[in-house]
Amino acid sequence: MENALFEFMYSTGCRIGEVVKLNRNDISFLMNSVIVHGKGDKEREVYCNTHGSIWLKRYLDERDDEDFCLFITKRRTNRRMSIDNLRYIIKRISN
Repeated sequence: MENALFEFMYSTGCRIGEVVKLNRNDISFLMNSVIVHGKGDKEREVYCNTHGSIWLKRYLDERDDEDFCLFITKRRTNRRMSIDNLRYIIKRISN
């Protein structure tokens, strides 16, 4: 999950708050694009590089739930990951 998160954020340039709001149906693997809901509920389309797309596919294939949220917590799989959780993961990766 960490690799998918890091590669996705690196390749798209999305903010943490935008990543938290993502759902599975926002992703188009055919076009390597994602519809992101940013500040003020504005939608924009961002494009993912090949590495980001591969890691996202791997992450989604590993998951055995049907939750619509893209990034979920490991302990309670029916819960969307919070901004604080994402910041913690990114900080842990950077060290």
